[in-house]
Amino acid sequence: MTGEYNKILIATDGSENSKNAVQSGINLAKNTGAKVYTVYIIEPVSAAMSRKGPDWAKSAMEMMRKEGEKATEYVEKIGQEADIDVESIILEGDPAEEVIKFADKNDINLIVMGTRGLSGIKRFMVGSVADKVVRHSEKEVLVVPS
Repeated sequence: MTGEYNKILIATDGSENSKNAVQSGINLAKNTGAKVYTVYIIEPVSAAMSRKGPDWAKSAMEMMRKEGEKATEYVEKIGQEADIDVESIILEGDPAEEVIKFADKNDINLIVMGTRGLSGIKRFMVGSVADKVVRHSEKEVLVVPS
C-alpha cells in the first residue's frame, strides 16, 4: 500500500470470511482518519430463477436486500466501536463491476475486501470478486484472507 487514504471502501458480502476485512478497513480508517463507505452488492435474479414467477423473484430480491442491510449494519457497528462513521450503500449488479464503479465515482483511495478462503485449483477455476477487482480496478485494493 502506497497512498494516503482519505476514503476507504469496505466491500462486504456479510459472510464470516468478510469479518477480517471489515476489521482491517476500520483499523486503517482509525489510523488515517479516512472516511469509510461500505457496500453490499445484490446480484440480479437470473433469468432461469425468475421463471419461477414474479412473486418468487420479488421475495428473493427482498431477502437479499435484508441480507445486505444486516451486512452493512455489522460494518457500521464495528465502525461505531472505533468511533468511525460508516456510510452504507446497497447496490444491484455484478459485484466486481459495482465495487469498481462505486470506487471510481466516489474517489475512493483504497478498496478493502475479503477472500472466500479458496486456494489452489479451486480458486483458479472458480475465480472471485476480489480477483476481478484487483485485476480491473485502478484503485489500491487490500485483500484480507479470512
